[in-house]
Amino acid sequence: MRTAFMAGNWKMNKTPSEAVAFAKELVEALKGANAKALVAPTFVALPGVAEVVKGSNVLLGAQNMASVESGAHTGEVSADMLLDIGVQYVILGHSERRAIYGETDSLINTKVKFAIEKGLLPILCVGETLEEREAGKLEEVILTQVKEGLKGVSEADLAKVTIAYEPVWAIGTGKTATPDDADAVHKYIRKVIADLYSGSAADAIIIQYGGSVKPDNVKELMAMENIDGALVGGASLKTDSFKSIVFFDK
Repeated sequence: MRTAFMAGNWKMNKTPSEAVAFAKELVEALKGANAKALVAPTFVALPGVAEVVKGSNVLLGAQNMASVESGAHTGEVSADMLLDIGVQYVILGHSERRAIYGETDSLINTKVKFAIEKGLLPILCVGETLEEREAGKLEEVILTQVKEGLKGVSEADLAKVTIAYEPVWAIGTGKTATPDDADAVHKYIRKVIADLYSGSAADAIIIQYGGSVKPDNVKELMAMENIDGALVGGASLKTDSFKSIVFFDK
């Protein structure tokens, strides 16, 4: 039985002081949740939020990390820096990192393996654009991103990886794939994992949906066989809406 996993990606929102105040609200609001709950603030807000969530059931994630240990990499944040303040998870390969900052499958793969090596748990994001979907390339894109993103990752280490399927055309647009459409892609991702690793690995891996998840669609999405959680953007920025998503089973 896979445990539901709800992750709030705050993106470039909330100042450090706002993030701390919000995290305090969430720690209270999310007590007793059956689902795993994670928040991923900006880098500058991570230390303050780390102190707030310490000892609670709220997990802490970063939105990105450097692909190298240390050194002359202006503007980057290393895995050791994240670990030092209590970060447990790191989101890698988000569609915005791919599209806006030109991150390639090869770079993302390097980050995934490095995160695992350092003891961070990666959330590997994959997903197609509207143009790719309409051109019938959905499965081709997903296959490439999953296969290349996990290249060199052993089956034992795969257990540390979460995959997030984010249809790029549904992020921040208010559009969502139907639950059946979303589940079909999640099912395909499991097939890819089964082909790359094993059936048991495919059954065990957590696959989140990341396409404009909201309180009014989360129950329907989570009722699908292959959807194990959500990577939430806008709806994770308010206590009531994120609480409703985390407590989708109430």
